[in-house]
Amino acid sequence: MTDAETPPADAETPPEGRLLVYGAYGYTGRLVVEEAVERGSEPIVAGRDVTKTRGVATSLGLQARTFPVEDAAAHLGDVDAVLNCAGPFAETADAMVDACIETGTDYLDITGELAVFERIRRRDADAVDAGVTLLPGVGFDVVPTDCLAAHLHRRLPGATHLSLALEAEGGVSPGTLKTALSDLGAGGAVRRDGDLRHEPVGARTRVVDFGDGLRRVVSIPWGDVSTAYHTTGIPNVEVYLSMPKNARRAVKLSSYVGGALDSDAVKRGLEWLVDRYVHGPDAETRASGEGRIWGEARNNGDRVVSRLRTPETYRLTVETALLTARKVLGGEASAGYGTPAGAFGPDLILEVPGVERVDLDGGEVVARESSARDATETAAVNGSHDRGENPR
Repeated sequence: MTDAETPPADAETPPEGRLLVYGAYGYTGRLVVEEAVERGSEPIVAGRDVTKTRGVATSLGLQARTFPVEDAAAHLGDVDAVLNCAGPFAETADAMVDACIETGTDYLDITGELAVFERIRRRDADAVDAGVTLLPGVGFDVVPTDCLAAHLHRRLPGATHLSLALEAEGGVSPGTLKTALSDLGAGGAVRRDGDLRHEPVGARTRVVDFGDGLRRVVSIPWGDVSTAYHTTGIPNVEVYLSMPKNARRAVKLSSYVGGALDSDAVKRGLEWLVDRYVHGPDAETRASGEGRIWGEARNNGDRVVSRLRTPETYRLTVETALLTARKVLGGEASAGYGTPAGAFGPDLILEVPGVERVDLDGGEVVARESSARDATETAAVNGSHDRGENPR
């Protein structure tokens, strides 16, 4: 069923252009739309479910459009950019990218799915011909990690190996958990000599310091295995996630049971359980939680380490999605496929309130920078240092 409500003739289009948020009634999509309205914008809310889409539109006084993603081209003719918040993105991104290229509409999403980045990247030439920007991964997946990767490459231009690790406080949304479950059967991946190589999830572990003590982290197929390579050109990329001991064991077991999760019946059952029992972090958790990212770039003779401390992951996703959408609508991104740091530079993340970046050399803090609304300091630190780290 399709519904397209036309705004009043005297309605004004926001000066930054018309943004359509697809999946606006999902956990993250609704957070994005609510914040956009709070800041004075009027995005078009869209999705497959008529009742849920109209519910969001009515509560916020916005225009609603309901359509399956396969029919998107018929609804984007007057839209400048789409922000796709409807995961799993393996099921929505390709069709929406097709529609955006057909209609000349810029495309953004908040995916972290490795395969999705790779598929969208292959549409670069089509997007250039159409004058369309393709910018996936504008949330916590992968703006902060991509910016840290670019910053590390700036510190060590000759780096041959890049490692990133993440630690996040708070729970996950239903959509994120569904995506994670759908990806278990695919296994893990790393970048070796410029090529993607398959390996089991959790195949490797190491110990890193996010700034408040050592953590053991396990390898995961995060989107940066794709994006960090294309942003920096560093040919060897690994990504890790901090998790408790029992969770690390469960991740390793997933490589043995992953095939069973490919069953449609099992997937439907798991999705039903997620819808029933998972609700995402509450407002208090989003306000108080943090994300922490550690990164290392090295070559045969040199090594540099930097860290980021960010707002809670869903709060950060709202900030970075709206920030990058504003920049794309303002014409600041080139046509074709791009990554967040590739499009806007490694300091993009410092435009988000509450972000701190720390550079280390031999375990000593040598530079510290805060986001634009905070005091900024970039100087050698004499006689003081952050907690040291054991890189292995």
